[in-house]
Amino acid sequence: MIKSPKIAILGFGREGRAVLKFLKKRGLRNTTILDKKFDKNYLKNLKQFDTVYRSPGVPYNLKEIQKAIKAGVKFSSATDLFFKNAKGMIIGVTGTKGKGTTSTLIYKILKNAGKDVYLAGNIGKPAIDILSKLNKNSITVLELSSFQLQDLKRSPQIAVVLDMFPDHMDAHKNLKEYFKAKSSIAKYQTKKDRVFYAASNKYVKIIASKSKGKKIGVNPKSFKFFLPRDLKIRGEHNFKNAVMATTVALYLGIKKNRILKTVKNYRGLPYRLELIRTVKGVKIYNDSASTNPMTTRAAINSFREENVLIMGGKDKGLDYKPVATALSAQGGSTSGGKNSSTKLVVLFGENKNKIKKAISKCRIPVKLANNLKTALKIAYRYSKFYILNSKFLTIVFSPGAASFDMFVDYKDRGKEFKKLVRNIK
Repeated sequence: MIKSPKIAILGFGREGRAVLKFLKKRGLRNTTILDKKFDKNYLKNLKQFDTVYRSPGVPYNLKEIQKAIKAGVKFSSATDLFFKNAKGMIIGVTGTKGKGTTSTLIYKILKNAGKDVYLAGNIGKPAIDILSKLNKNSITVLELSSFQLQDLKRSPQIAVVLDMFPDHMDAHKNLKEYFKAKSSIAKYQTKKDRVFYAASNKYVKIIASKSKGKKIGVNPKSFKFFLPRDLKIRGEHNFKNAVMATTVALYLGIKKNRILKTVKNYRGLPYRLELIRTVKGVKIYNDSASTNPMTTRAAINSFREENVLIMGGKDKGLDYKPVATALSAQGGSTSGGKNSSTKLVVLFGENKNKIKKAISKCRIPVKLANNLKTALKIAYRYSKFYILNSKFLTIVFSPGAASFDMFVDYKDRGKEFKKLVRNIK
């Protein structure tokens, strides 16, 4: 009698549930669910299993996982299952930020060109849920995080590597390991494959160099097809995302007019510099997807009009010097904030004092708040002072930190901010 393999699903969130559904369809019903929500000792007996499907929310570096690997336990994931079973072409997109925007733009361009295309991965839909829909002519655009790539031993036919900078230092051992995790997107490519990469980023160049396929560097400065002002999405970073998506689409033979129409009409994803409401002349933007200092820097650089910046959340062990540099470049460090377009920074959350210290030399007024509701109240009260002087102020909520000190995730935080803005009278 053949012994049935002992299988476990480690982490029972969205991807864990998708894996269970996948395994049941294939007759593997004797599967153990391991999740801290069900058992605080869920990591205790990993060595007893033959195969463990790790969800991306469970850190790969946990000592219990590493001991199990050394003991011969095979670890896999929803992403690995997808790569093994998918039909058609896979376009994988990774980077520290911009993955969602770039993936969505590629998907929309291909969809508008009549392609059989699907969008999945880190953006929200587990990739293995769409396997039954795919055929040899299908294209899957897959947004991939470092946690999904970390133990993956396969690469997509087309890899897209956006700008990278330090992030998730609370989950990765160090910066080297973070970039090593990302490198799986190119490392296992064949000579027939392609990697498109942000040519000006030194970390990205190293990752692209690991590919055996053709390496295509993308430089927005030499791009002439459209200009930043042609787009509805704000910021130099979003222009870069649009350039990358366009370059990939052109390579795939999509007509220029089809690409241009899609890119120019694209309004962006929720919680990414999303204009929520204009109240008595005050424009309020929701950038809750900003979870590290570099994305807040990008937000600061996206606004030339006078504004109030709301920041803060759970610390991820990151340096806030990029935020200070962006604020200083506006004129804050040399003129007491007089020439800076950011007139006030309102800080809340676990790391508010860390950020305050990091930006202290910018000479821009800082106010502290106990929660997001109070932070918005302070920002709006300040904006009303400007209105009395016949001026208008923009409020930019770009946290630059994780949300887990007060919220479930950045989406939950973004929804709460949107609700608070809607309630302003």
